[in-house]
Amino acid sequence: MAVDYLVIVFYMAAMLAMGWWGMRRAKSKSEFLVAGRRLGPTMYSGTMAAIVLGGASTIGGVGLGYKHGLSGAWMVFAIGLGLLALSIFFSARIARLKVYTVSEMLDLRYGGRAGIISGVVMWAYTLMLAVTSTIAYATIFDVLFDMNRTLAIILGGSVVVAYSTLGGMWSITLTDMVQFVVKTIGVLLLLLPIAVVKAGGFSEMKAQLPTGYFDPLGIGGETIFTYVLIYTFGMLIGQDIWQRVFTARSDSTAKWGGTVAGTYCLAYALAGAVIGTAAKVLYPDLGSADDAFATIVKNELPMGVRGLVLAAALAAVMSTSSGALIACATVANNDIWARLRGLTTAPGTDRDEVRGNRVFILLMGLAVIGTAIALNNVVEALTVAYNLLVGGLLVPILGGLLWKRGTAQGALAAVTVGGLAVIGLMATYGILANEPILYGLLSSLAVYVVVSLATRPTDEAVLAAWRERLAGRSPEPVSEEVPVSQ
Repeated sequence: MAVDYLVIVFYMAAMLAMGWWGMRRAKSKSEFLVAGRRLGPTMYSGTMAAIVLGGASTIGGVGLGYKHGLSGAWMVFAIGLGLLALSIFFSARIARLKVYTVSEMLDLRYGGRAGIISGVVMWAYTLMLAVTSTIAYATIFDVLFDMNRTLAIILGGSVVVAYSTLGGMWSITLTDMVQFVVKTIGVLLLLLPIAVVKAGGFSEMKAQLPTGYFDPLGIGGETIFTYVLIYTFGMLIGQDIWQRVFTARSDSTAKWGGTVAGTYCLAYALAGAVIGTAAKVLYPDLGSADDAFATIVKNELPMGVRGLVLAAALAAVMSTSSGALIACATVANNDIWARLRGLTTAPGTDRDEVRGNRVFILLMGLAVIGTAIALNNVVEALTVAYNLLVGGLLVPILGGLLWKRGTAQGALAAVTVGGLAVIGLMATYGILANEPILYGLLSSLAVYVVVSLATRPTDEAVLAAWRERLAGRSPEPVSEEVPVSQ
């Protein structure tokens, strides 16, 4: 195990070193929050894939494969489909807006009256997403070090908070690129073939398991529909995902780089399901399906390789955790605190924006670690996050992009009614039920259409400015100017 320990320690030290290096580059708000909007296709694809494929996609994806077989790939597959849809249909327009948050996009589209409420909903989503990723540290460190759950969360969370606070998006981009490479090698190139060979190959797996394990739809049509509704649509509107789109240096980078990342997600989904299926052959009586990843890594991989694969799992968790953390801090500072402060602070007051965002990352990081220690159920926390996001914000965001007649009043009504409906229905039917997201989304859509049609159309000057931003013809704000890349 000594070699495995050295691999993990070296990996975490490298993450901190990259955070320090990123701090030297993050000299402006644009550099700190969106890496200067200048990532090329290779880094953009790698970091986008890294953020969407976190602990839930890795440990949870293998667990679903253990429980359902190949159809367990559908959760991560839905994430890949959402990323493909975002990249092909919306990413170029989103990148041209030159904003920092989803709420700023809503303000541009609807005339500056939809931001703070949507900001609160988005903040709740990104906070819970960061929490669920942080909880996963306990599983990884328990396998490697037999470490206490609270200590594991503090250790893993502190590393992410440290490098994210130091260098912002530059640090996160660099670490995510390393994490993408590590989990590609660890999961796709090492764990996948080793697991299949240890299980006796596909022929032996088919002989040992029920035929339902190899049915692509075995998990059930209703479950697949729910995954698509929550995760595919969630990929279209999440602040953590949009903030990565904002880092692209061109329309084509956002579109084609994201398409490559989405395709990678589909392959990763299948790999996780196959690994889980192999684990079912090797360990048919595990107490929890989510233990499948840790068990097969701990018992079937040779020394050194085991450390690298655990580093891959750690990379998956860290990439999602850091992306959600900077998204949470960006929303808290720019969409909520700045607006509240604006009520009492004179416009134009000088303030250090990089320092302010750095402070908010630290504060949100501490809140995430504390909440992760207090919570146990990762699935429920993640479901609450996505239900609030999709139920409250999907309609006004896509409506703003696709329907000219949508109004600020309609958007505010959709956010409020959809969000409250989801909360009420989760209390009635249960957090994991399908009804909250389905009926919450339908109520949000109905209210958006009715209220928009019943109120005065959005001012033509607002729409004209919106169209200019969508077309990329508006000048870059002075505060966002960055040096030309070498």
